[in-house]
Amino acid sequence: MKHTLPSQPGPIGVFDSGYGGLTILSKFKEILPHNDFIYLGDNARTPYGTRSFEIVYEFTLQAVTRLFELGCHLVILACNTASAKALRSIQINNLPQIDPDRRVLGVIRPTVECIDSITQSKHVGILATSGTIKSESYIMEVHKLFPEIKVTGQACPMWVPLVEYNEAQAPGADYFVKKYIDELLAKDNQIDTIILGCTHYPLLLPKIKQYVPEGIHIVSQGELVARSLQDYLKRHPEMDARCTRGGTCTYFTTEAEEKFADSASTFLNESIQVSHLDLND
Repeated sequence: MKHTLPSQPGPIGVFDSGYGGLTILSKFKEILPHNDFIYLGDNARTPYGTRSFEIVYEFTLQAVTRLFELGCHLVILACNTASAKALRSIQINNLPQIDPDRRVLGVIRPTVECIDSITQSKHVGILATSGTIKSESYIMEVHKLFPEIKVTGQACPMWVPLVEYNEAQAPGADYFVKKYIDELLAKDNQIDTIILGCTHYPLLLPKIKQYVPEGIHIVSQGELVARSLQDYLKRHPEMDARCTRGGTCTYFTTEAEEKFADSASTFLNESIQVSHLDLND
């Protein structure tokens, strides 16, 4: 497979199961404005949060492979579920065969690296999809770096649909926002830091802040992941040299282009051009 991939420098690939990764992409564009990006949303098969490990791995590998074929040498899984369920397997099992010089990175480790400097009580909560919570990826990553921190997870199965159906600011969202925050804090009342472990959740931030008690820090991923990517490229000049700089961003979706372009404007506050791409080809 290696010989079929383009060898010349290319854009940085950004993959998500839907729209949430656009919150990460917008920070990438802000912090690395000269870099080129390709965004791929697997909207036809979203959500990933409720799917099995095997299916998420299969779908994510298809997307990563396609981004490599489109010229990317570096792909960011801007999706917590894909980072939790597929990243390690792709890094260990697939990259050596596909091309050992290409890289796939996730969003979980960059998010937890700063946690020790934020929490005072050493009690941290994670709000995420059912898939991310079940994988225990956040717990494992935090304990690898900071074994003394207690991590408590809470699945929020209704939050992604609220965002995807543009109901994030509607009055009906309040019930589900408050419900999951209350359930998390009931499990551990010493939590002083909450990680939003899904890229959709920043769009619920106004309501989340309303129901999270004062004094609890809310950690959103976008800026942390973008700064981590900037640092990664500085530390890996050989990869930096394989990333083109034209300040462009190309968008692909596995769903209908018009639907994606319409919903993407909610996340990006700008209108975009998008092309359809089939991952089953």
